[in-house]
Amino acid sequence: MHDKRVLVTGGAGFIGSNLANHLADSNEVIAVDDLHLGTPENLSSAVEFVDASVLDDDLPTEGIDVLFHLAAYSSYTMAEENKRAATRVNVEGFVNAVEQAREDGCETVVYASTSSIYGSRTEPSPEDMPVEARTCYEASKLAREQYGEYFHHHYDMTLAGLRFFSVYQGYGGAEEHKGEYANTVAQFAHKIANGERPELFGDGSQTRDFTHVNDIVRGIELAADHRLQGIYNLGTGESYDFNTMVRLINEELGTDVEPKYIENPLDVYVHDTMADTTKIREATGWEPKISFEEGVQRVCEPYLDD
Repeated sequence: MHDKRVLVTGGAGFIGSNLANHLADSNEVIAVDDLHLGTPENLSSAVEFVDASVLDDDLPTEGIDVLFHLAAYSSYTMAEENKRAATRVNVEGFVNAVEQAREDGCETVVYASTSSIYGSRTEPSPEDMPVEARTCYEASKLAREQYGEYFHHHYDMTLAGLRFFSVYQGYGGAEEHKGEYANTVAQFAHKIANGERPELFGDGSQTRDFTHVNDIVRGIELAADHRLQGIYNLGTGESYDFNTMVRLINEELGTDVEPKYIENPLDVYVHDTMADTTKIREATGWEPKISFEEGVQRVCEPYLDD
């Protein structure tokens, strides 16, 4: 993507700032964020930052070519504990941002959905399999997908909803500000590097399709470049259990910190995830480039430099 004017909502957050900084190398980028989970410190000087909410009536959508809508209450716990606010931001905020972009002539939208709606699966999850909303978070993201269909059919816009799988980068990147809501790779690496035992639910056999944020950013950009319409997975197609994750972190850091196994405190918990990425690969040629082993190395590197 070159010489475009784009708006990234949630642009000072984890994924949003990585996307904004990447695109700013060759585009005019505006990042909107209410700083609920983000910080302007994540952004390069090439990005124009606007402190605003996606619920505001005067978003900076004038003249934009693409809306990247990533702003959200972004986890099960966060949304469940703040149902009304989360629903307003995740659903009303989506409609508000897309509608303002549409009114100002933007026809291309790429937005964040979630892979959580697949539930627990050890087999790859394709986009056309049945999904369900078991949490407020999942319901809000499914609502986005429904409104995405509405805007496409009613206004002939193109809207790509991307179901991300367990995105990580580490505290050396833009995750530290998320704290307890950061990916488990980031949290566990930070704890182990500081001699703390990470807590694993159950026996640590749960699996995730851990996807490095750099690969996610490339997928988001390609979705806009190709003006994709519909729903697409972004993941690696491989899964690792938490015990293996802890072992890899220990090996990389040269530590030997044992995890602490605790009873799962969550009412709803996805035990296993794995993406089927056939659809986006066939549409854009996108494939993940960073293996989980290399990703863990990148997460741990800042601690080894200290």
